[in-house]
Amino acid sequence: MSTRMTVNGVNTCQTAGTEKYETFSFSHRPRKTYVQYDYRDVDGTLFSTVRPTLEECRDKRDEWLRAKGKEVKE
Repeated sequence: MSTRMTVNGVNTCQTAGTEKYETFSFSHRPRKTYVQYDYRDVDGTLFSTVRPTLEECRDKRDEWLRAKGKEVKE
């Protein structure tokens, strides 16, 4: 899979407080589309997930932030 989210195996989501995402599909039938999602927290840690929708990815990110004791903007 070719991706814009990595260059030479290095994640391109380097700026704190930013997110990057892209969609991809499996060629199985029925064809399913997923979102690969990365979020770089302000403390420098990277959250990464794959979910069927961008909304689900952001929900998981918010759960991750809450578990770290961070406030999540609704």
